[in-house]
Amino acid sequence: MANTAQGDGISSNAETVNDSSYIPRGPVTVKLKFYAPPADGSKPFNYPDGTPIPQDLPKRNFGDADLPVAVTDIRGRESLYSLDVNAFQVLRTRPSARIDWTDNVSIMTDYYPEVEQLLLDSIPEAKRIHLFDHTVRLIGGDRPPVLRVHIDQTAAAAIERVRTVLPSEANDLLKDRVRIINVWRPLNGPVQCSPLAFADSQTVPDEALVAVEHRYADRLGMTISVHHMQEQWYYWSGIDNDERILLECFDSKMGGRVPHTAFVDPRSPAHGKQRESIEVRALVFG
Repeated sequence: MANTAQGDGISSNAETVNDSSYIPRGPVTVKLKFYAPPADGSKPFNYPDGTPIPQDLPKRNFGDADLPVAVTDIRGRESLYSLDVNAFQVLRTRPSARIDWTDNVSIMTDYYPEVEQLLLDSIPEAKRIHLFDHTVRLIGGDRPPVLRVHIDQTAAAAIERVRTVLPSEANDLLKDRVRIINVWRPLNGPVQCSPLAFADSQTVPDEALVAVEHRYADRLGMTISVHHMQEQWYYWSGIDNDERILLECFDSKMGGRVPHTAFVDPRSPAHGKQRESIEVRALVFG
């Protein structure tokens, strides 16, 4: 059985941290990367990896503010949090069928139906699910965990996403409730390193949110960076392969939008496994 720590979440001796089976648990204070505005007061922008960058511009024009934050473990108190109130929710489900996580066709054929059914079963109001994107983070891959507080879409970008992926139906669909929900899970759980932190949406004021342009070669995307204010942060310790985190990035009715980020946990064992994960992004209608 994996060794775990409770209480204040700080290991009491080097032997625990060097135990490769050790799973950090309990509250912890860590530094998260928040938004630091451009020095010249200009609008923030970023050129995603692989996008040509004009010779006279930086890859991004804004910085990071590394600030200490208390992060609460919700393990054992999962039922206290919901999408409608906090803009995040955690679930236990059955293990996935055999899926090749290196193959996008296998993911879309074998995993997408599972995610769609999970959302329909978990969100009573949901009438229709449309999965439009996913990101796999593998050891040695080109998409490591993101160590910066962010929200995946602005409200305008979320609405534009509906118009892009479902153009002939968009006007009718946008008359009803629309949400974008990320379904996050590890692939090699339980998670020991680079856990995911998420903030309670109702503790995040609008003035903390900053729209950032993502300048692709063929389009302009918009995400949200976050100033640190008085938001409350959480994580789900030791999340395993049969567990899921639902992160609501947009909700046209309730206004939920959940900042989230991976973080470096100082309690992670020196020889523990690096985290692998997948997030699938879904439009939820109804």
